[in-house]
Amino acid sequence: MGSLFDELKASITEARPVALVTVIKGAERGAKLLVTDDGSQGSLGNADLDFAVVEDLTHMLQLGVTGIRSYGPTGRRRLDDVQVFIESFTPPPRMYVFGAIDFTGAVTRVGKLLGYHVTVCDAREKFATRERFPEADEVVVMWPDEFLADASVDRRTVICALTHDPKFDVPLLKAALATDAGYIGAMGSRRTHDERVAQLRDEGVSDEDIARVAGPIGLDIGARTPGEVAVSIAAEVIALRSDASGRRLVDLDGPVHAPGSVASEGS
Repeated sequence: MGSLFDELKASITEARPVALVTVIKGAERGAKLLVTDDGSQGSLGNADLDFAVVEDLTHMLQLGVTGIRSYGPTGRRRLDDVQVFIESFTPPPRMYVFGAIDFTGAVTRVGKLLGYHVTVCDAREKFATRERFPEADEVVVMWPDEFLADASVDRRTVICALTHDPKFDVPLLKAALATDAGYIGAMGSRRTHDERVAQLRDEGVSDEDIARVAGPIGLDIGARTPGEVAVSIAAEVIALRSDASGRRLVDLDGPVHAPGSVASEGS
């Protein structure tokens, strides 16, 4: 048990997402399971129950959800033979928005709504100001690729390149693709993106890495205004994070909400 709590302490200290799960009702009352992005440690009594809880926590860890969940003895949902208390210790995920343009304010607001720690970065001091982006957690005047070289990035990180200017975008995207960022998107027309891709190839970036870039950024919802474009980007971020199709729910079968999501509790 000592090593389990040692790992919990280390994860919290290093700001890594982690959850401690404790059985509060059932035959294995008091059993504990520690879940991180890299796997799990301990057991709640059997492998099937462990698997079900870990599957739910894959999504819950991203949101930092803490609460009680109920299962059958072998992990079946919507039964209450076993209840577990989940304590999540999750620092806010980071969203880096590069380019102090008109769309940036809307993307910042939506990012904050989704629970991200939002940083706006632009090399142009005249445009990257606190007055223009009061809702951002940070506004940084720096070349994007230089900033990203020392920035904190993990698999929950969202990187949005909104400048559609090659002198900013190409070095930035090359730096972004060297990280574990879960989402990398770049604004611009298809022609602009094709030119970026060609330049990235010239820089030695592989096609496999280039495929990680969502360019043009966002989902096809007919967005025109900054607010609509921000919603389009946010929808793509959520869909990718959740491994969802991005299609209309009315055209799909099956559960509306992912297992373990906050919304699924009342569905």
